[in-house]
Amino acid sequence: MRKNKTNPILTGVIGTPIGHSLSPVIHNYWIEKYGENGIYIPLEVSRTHFSDVIKILPKMGFVGVNITIPHKEAALMCADLVADNAALLGAANTLSLRKNGKIYANNTDGYGFLQNLKETEPTWRAVTGPALVLGAGGGSRAIIYTLLREGVPKVYLTNRTIERAKLLQNDLGNRVKVIEYVDLGAVLNEVTIIVNTTSLGMIGQPEMKFPYDSLNYRTIVYDIVYNPLRTDFLKQAEIRGCRTVEGLGMLLHQAANSYQFWFGKLPEVTLELKNLVTEKLKA
Repeated sequence: MRKNKTNPILTGVIGTPIGHSLSPVIHNYWIEKYGENGIYIPLEVSRTHFSDVIKILPKMGFVGVNITIPHKEAALMCADLVADNAALLGAANTLSLRKNGKIYANNTDGYGFLQNLKETEPTWRAVTGPALVLGAGGGSRAIIYTLLREGVPKVYLTNRTIERAKLLQNDLGNRVKVIEYVDLGAVLNEVTIIVNTTSLGMIGQPEMKFPYDSLNYRTIVYDIVYNPLRTDFLKQAEIRGCRTVEGLGMLLHQAANSYQFWFGKLPEVTLELKNLVTEKLKA
């Protein structure tokens, strides 16, 4: 999928604010690595102008864009074709702009979550037991959907606002069981994987308050937060013998899925790339 040197392939990320995004670092690394005639550009776009900007992108030479806060829901409204996962999740983070003018919406969050888990813990099997998911935001929805699709028999879900967790339960079915945060200790010996989808533990946010001493050492503990790379949540779980999964890999694998839509190849998530992004996080 190459063009001549006077007509590069344009891709990018749209959001507001956008200056913090690591996506340009990630995608431009792959574009250079695979010798593509292209560039990935950050575009700060307000809610007011979002739909107008999307309409003109194909005419400017764009073949696709990632979508971030606050436009993930609005991206669905602009699409002509919507992947099943994006429709179910009610949000898109990837748009492919076809030559015929059609816009195709997808969501790569679930793919990134699962690939990172399989890469870090290749022996994990969904059917071995229930999962516990902390938080009921947009990231939580994609992760619960993915866990259920893979065959996890039950997902315990807790959230600061229980009503929001119950709405998610209504959408995703009776294999999702909502529990109060104070009751976590009752399920920790049963679950085989715990996933934090909240912002707790992120730089600038409060630390997670969690009953760490009730953890089963056989449990995999996964944090989608990637700044810092090793959250206190992961450190505390590791002290108690649990295997842990960092959030950076999820970011990189969901980006790889987007890249594949646009350039026709699945790029490799290399150690060099992980180190490059880690250095950017430290800057």
